Amino acid sequence: MEFKEVIGRRRSIRFFDPDRPVEREKIQVMLEAARLSSCAVNAHWLKAIVVQRDYLSDEMLEKLKTPVFNIQLDLAPVHIYLFADMSVVNKNEGTRLKELVDVNALPPTHGWSHQFVDELVYPQILKPLTENPAYAAVAAADAGLAAGQMLLAGVDEGLGVGLNTPNPEHIHEVLGVPEEWMMIWVLLAGYPAESWDAGGQRPRPPFEEQFFEGEYGVPFERSEKVVDSLKKDKMIQKEAVADDPERKAEIRALAERFGLPL
Repeated sequence: MEFKEVIGRRRSIRFFDPDRPVEREKIQVMLEAARLSSCAVNAHWLKAIVVQRDYLSDEMLEKLKTPVFNIQLDLAPVHIYLFADMSVVNKNEGTRLKELVDVNALPPTHGWSHQFVDELVYPQILKPLTENPAYAAVAAADAGLAAGQMLLAGVDEGLGVGLNTPNPEHIHEVLGVPEEWMMIWVLLAGYPAESWDAGGQRPRPPFEEQFFEGEYGVPFERSEKVVDSLKKDKMIQKEAVADDPERKAEIRALAERFGLPL
């Protein structure tokens, strides 16, 4: 699949085929994609635990559910629990930045050296950052970049994927993770029981309300020529609409299959 079509096909899948296992190789592809994600200061906050749904007892599953996140947890054969390790910056003390210096990704032309990391970057920037209330947001955003690549890799492998938030009160108990790991998401993966289209691309705010040029209030001019090109490349696809009869029929069939209310 071409990259633009992968973006266009991604949906948050909510109906998985619970009886079709996911090949281990496809899960590894997703993890490899996350590992290669862009990462601020080379810290790599992201940590992940892959759990086969059937490994979790009914009691464990119930502890992870929330009022808006329950059926998907039962249906998805693979759960990938994503965390940000809040301890990595102080554990590494700039050593991973030095790795970038060594391979000239951070070149001396830009002022980088081991001494620069030891005397300025770590003590004056990174260590104070870990004591700032905004630190959690930085770590979560960085882990989110990796999660995004993981999602797209899953779509490219023909899987249905979706991000959700499990019950944070019990996540450390159920999975036995270190206290310094902050819960971010659970990425559910499996083969879709619903059509991959799942009713169409989800509603989004107008382009001009999100993107500006030069200053706030000046919308970035959207070229219809580019839009047409992206439609041809299947990045922009049919949008979901209210009361779509085909989608409603699909939901009814899925509800009957899984014994769900309408």
